[in-house]
Amino acid sequence: MSAHLETLGRKPRSDRPALVITGLHKMFGDVAAVDGVDLTVPEGEFLTLLGPSGSGKTTTLRMIAGFTVQSSGTIEIDGTDVSKTPPHRRDVGMVFQNYALFPHMTAGENIAFPLEMRKLPKAEIRQKVADALKLVKLDGYAGRYPRQMSGGQQQRIALARAVVFQPRLLLMDEPLGALDKKLREALQLEIMHISRQLGATVIYVTHDQEEALVMSDRIAIFHDGRIEQLGSGEDLYERPVSLFVADFIGESNILHGTYAAGSGDADGGAVKADLGTWRVSPEWAARAGLADGASAAMVVRPERLHLAAPDAEVAAGRNAITATVTDVLYLGSTRKYELRLASGQQVGVREQLGRDEGDWRPGEQVQLTWSHGAGVLVAGRGE
Repeated sequence: MSAHLETLGRKPRSDRPALVITGLHKMFGDVAAVDGVDLTVPEGEFLTLLGPSGSGKTTTLRMIAGFTVQSSGTIEIDGTDVSKTPPHRRDVGMVFQNYALFPHMTAGENIAFPLEMRKLPKAEIRQKVADALKLVKLDGYAGRYPRQMSGGQQQRIALARAVVFQPRLLLMDEPLGALDKKLREALQLEIMHISRQLGATVIYVTHDQEEALVMSDRIAIFHDGRIEQLGSGEDLYERPVSLFVADFIGESNILHGTYAAGSGDADGGAVKADLGTWRVSPEWAARAGLADGASAAMVVRPERLHLAAPDAEVAAGRNAITATVTDVLYLGSTRKYELRLASGQQVGVREQLGRDEGDWRPGEQVQLTWSHGAGVLVAGRGE
């Protein structure tokens, strides 16, 4: 183990809960900002709270930190109920989007501040500050003031200050939102690697889907103050449980219709619409649990669709629908097609180059096909 990890303290990953939230509510007047959140986070996990503005993710983070008082519910950190504990006694590290560094303090003094508040010996403080600077790759920056550093460097100092006292939880509220794309992507990997080195339990808030998919062990999708779905990035992308999640995560083509139940275990049923009837696999039919005649939606990701000539024979086990090419976009390794269905709905297709893809032009009519198992079935509008 390297010296800086020995000093800062490695926390091994385990199944022991680092955070348990039960029945968490927050009312602002008559508005429920957070409406019954239950969540258990094991020690060492990197969990991201993801959702659109106003979904409740930041309010939930602020309640965990103690900056906002919950209307009801409990928050336990390392088995201790901290629901009524003030923020400075919850032993959590916090990293904000705006860095929140003290402008009159040097980088070293900023990092030392939480250690001084805990009255650690000066020699230990110096060592921990040096190790924290090394951890975030800013050796030699201890004497610089925030105004003398770039945004990315300031955020690294904010991260070092948050981890230097070995907090029980590391909370991060859109910490990369103010940075440019290239720097943001670089710091995503650094934060992820540092948190894993330290074995830290991280609760991370963002509205950036790609950021959440890259960094997280699990992602909690927030919608209207509730967790709509909780799982790995792959779970959310490949197996969405609702129309909201399917539409929110990644690009989706959504075909609306009515569910027609299958006649047996081997028949998963179908989604019927004016444009056609599309079969679904038994797996998706069972997962969706829709009643015969219920409003339904079939979600097909752009990379799951294949373009073929309009008169091409459709293979067994595949669905098909006719469309007209409206735009063709060259994206390097892939080509993206924008198409219009007879209903006027736009759909997108991504095809990997070099795989015998066709050469379709705007105005041409084509056939879109996809396997029964590639179309995810979820409840439709109004369900």
